Amino acid sequence: MAKIVITANTSWYLYNFRKNTILSLIHAGHDVIAVAPQDEYSCNIKKMGADFVHISIDKGGTNPFRDIFTLFSFYRIYKGLRCDVVLNFTPKNNIYSTLASHVCGAKAINNIAGLGVLFIDETYSSKIARQLYKLSQKFAKKVFFQNEDDRALFIENKITPVEITERLPGSGADLSRFKLSISKDDGVVSFLLIARMLYDKGIMHYIEAARELKFKYQGQIDFRLLGFLDVDNPSAVSRKEMQAWVDEGIVDYLGTSDSVETEISKVDCVVLPSFYREGVPKSLLEAGAMGKPIITTDNVGCRETVDDSVNGFICQPRSTKSLVSSLDKMFKLTHDERLAMGRASRLKMETEFDEKLVINRYLLAIDDILN
Repeated sequence: MAKIVITANTSWYLYNFRKNTILSLIHAGHDVIAVAPQDEYSCNIKKMGADFVHISIDKGGTNPFRDIFTLFSFYRIYKGLRCDVVLNFTPKNNIYSTLASHVCGAKAINNIAGLGVLFIDETYSSKIARQLYKLSQKFAKKVFFQNEDDRALFIENKITPVEITERLPGSGADLSRFKLSISKDDGVVSFLLIARMLYDKGIMHYIEAARELKFKYQGQIDFRLLGFLDVDNPSAVSRKEMQAWVDEGIVDYLGTSDSVETEISKVDCVVLPSFYREGVPKSLLEAGAMGKPIITTDNVGCRETVDDSVNGFICQPRSTKSLVSSLDKMFKLTHDERLAMGRASRLKMETEFDEKLVINRYLLAIDDILN
């Protein structure tokens, strides 16, 4: 059996998004070491049976000296561990951990879970990041993509050799945890947006749409937000801005939760009007698994989760008018029609986005590169 490192830019990510991957690797007999910045979730990873090593990563920063320090930290860790395989998640890990693992003789498997604004913006830092991707990905043994758009972009720009690329169905949904939930008809149609509170996620369009529709359907419609606020990102919504919207009565801000399924179960529809270059949004997969209709944008990574008018509606990115139209259509459906859309969502997740499919592909890739 192999010594396998799994890395990300937060322990929160590893525990919340890759818990079952870690458990499956342990059950397969591998020694698993998680490498990530220490936070309140690090101890949960250790309780699962994995070892844990702290590393400092300035995940949202552009300071080259801090990134060089991160690169050498990965090198020092891998040189000491003498690991066989490194599974990388999140952008800086895909770059710096791959370079360090190559020098130390370990084999990297990377996961490109959306490119954010990296291939949209033409800022100096974005250009540097693209070159770093190009430098590092040729040393990976396998690069998984969460949608075909990102895969094609990397191949066309000669960032990754086509033969080592493969598409996964996002990060998958844990169908045993996120079970079908039938909401009651209480006379109010409730919408929920789950994401980091970034303007790039379409937060402002959601707020503008909520303001218009709450005035139109007073007392009959409800809008909620769930996710990290005031994060280290230039597109972040501040606490002051959020409080102003809450005070205005536009939205309810629910904070963060380790049991998002509780909040999903309470609503009629989950919304993500993102124009961020997504992988496949985990929140939409989990909402679909719980049998909720979805409204999202015709955007990379988002459109994969919805068959328009079957399990939800697709609207145009950066368009409040289009979002209002989709929300209005969902509101005007009968409760039973929304439930039917939700059942279609669950079926789609079962057939296309089961997390077990993702984990099995990882186990096969590890066996393949070790043999």
